[in-house]
Amino acid sequence: MTTQNVTIPALLGGSFSAYLAAPSTQPRAGIVLIQEVLGVNKNMRQTADDYAKAGYSVIVPDLYWRLEPDVQLDPEDEKQWARAFELIGAFDVDSGVEDLKATLSFLRQYPSSTGKVGSVGFCLGGKLAYLMATRTDADANVSYYGVEIDKNLAEATKIQKPLILHMSGNDEYVSPSAQATIQQGLEDNPLVTIYRYEGVSHGFSRVGSSAYRQEAAELAGDRTLAFLKQHLGSGVIQGATA
Repeated sequence: MTTQNVTIPALLGGSFSAYLAAPSTQPRAGIVLIQEVLGVNKNMRQTADDYAKAGYSVIVPDLYWRLEPDVQLDPEDEKQWARAFELIGAFDVDSGVEDLKATLSFLRQYPSSTGKVGSVGFCLGGKLAYLMATRTDADANVSYYGVEIDKNLAEATKIQKPLILHMSGNDEYVSPSAQATIQQGLEDNPLVTIYRYEGVSHGFSRVGSSAYRQEAAELAGDRTLAFLKQHLGSGVIQGATA
């Protein structure tokens, strides 16, 4: 496996950096890995490395580049967590989706790519993975504890590729009523699969954090890998975790 930082031209002008992890096997399908509110931090890079070990080319774009390049925040640090909320308050979602479209195109055209590329996102990235399903032609999308999806259900009719939503039963940022709205709004869509993990909070799959819950994280990770293998066609090595 190799890792490097690459530069991607933005569709709206300028350019941004991204962390790219690639396996030695080829050809290979790709994953656009979408950051939490914490930026492209150690956890996101490790998650990218894990998916690369499973046989995918994985790219994590710096979506905060217009606000502050190279943000890497620690969820266990109270001041850094507060900074994450300042950044998300200033973040423009529509511009972020445009950057994800550019990243999707970049990875599809990358050497040794099969052309099949999906997305996996966490928290803010979970919301954006849902919007990847509604606004792009990504081949498959996975949302972990996505926020504010209930406010974007009007776009659900545009979903044309398979989508998984992993939802935390005790998510402090997605209320029970919001979760019910999401489930009711998407339950009749054959392209959408919703998994709910009881007794876990937001961030249950964030390895090394106080929110991490191994059993739920491993179950979600296994479901994600099986889903990606089915829809992206990559030979997946068992044992990678998200």
